[in-house]
Amino acid sequence: MMRHQTLEHRFVRNIPRELAPGVLYISMDYATAVHSCCCGCGDRVVTPFTPTDWRMTFDGESISLHPSVGNWNQKCRSHYVIQQNRVLEAGSWSNVQVEAERIRDKRAKAAHYGMTKEQVQEHLSTTAAQGKVQPYPGIWSRLKSWFIS
Repeated sequence: MMRHQTLEHRFVRNIPRELAPGVLYISMDYATAVHSCCCGCGDRVVTPFTPTDWRMTFDGESISLHPSVGNWNQKCRSHYVIQQNRVLEAGSWSNVQVEAERIRDKRAKAAHYGMTKEQVQEHLSTTAAQGKVQPYPGIWSRLKSWFIS
């Protein structure tokens, strides 16, 4: 259950060092939004606005962020959507789903910033070898594993 069901938005130049719970700080100068985790754990959540990260929509009264906020690196592992200043709790993700999203995110960044397919594959292989990312198995690998087991 989310402790904060709504967020008050504040447009600021610089994000304050101490975050007030229930407040979404938005810095257009730095193209980012920051808030204290909505579950109530108090962890700082940073959502940068880039073509491959988050988009912020301001309708004159409220703020929405897209995509959802998944705090996979934090102890709480909370997952929620911020839509028109409301916090909508989303389902938890498995480690496999999180790793698949990390790979998708790396590929999206690589495509946007001009890396070749070979550079992306090399990067994914390197990080997987270091134990940082476990590539999500493709449909054929999963089917093969299913038949073998």
